[in-house]
Amino acid sequence: MPEFVAFSVVVLLLLGAYWSMVVFPKQRAFKKHNQYVRTLGPGDEVITFGGIIGTITSMDTDAGVAYVKIAEGVEVKVITASLTRPYVPEEVALHARVGIDPAAEAQVRRGG
Repeated sequence: MPEFVAFSVVVLLLLGAYWSMVVFPKQRAFKKHNQYVRTLGPGDEVITFGGIIGTITSMDTDAGVAYVKIAEGVEVKVITASLTRPYVPEEVALHARVGIDPAAEAQVRRGG
């Protein structure tokens, strides 16, 4: 009987550790992304999950889709979950130099 209690405690501790290291961070990231998407509107420049840069022309939040203009006369319909982050040209250029320029790598590590 004491072995069963000890085993149960260990299993519960492992489940708790897994939950706190895997599930909670995923839930936080999901909530943060949903909060970001709710702040978007027409005219915002975004980067999609596929790396496409465009400007939001309209959004249908009930359907979970956004219409993104990626070139003159070219508009695509994407799910809002694919809108990963705002397009900031300086930030994209900085990340493109990582691995080539040690100063860029240090700047990214510092957070800016």
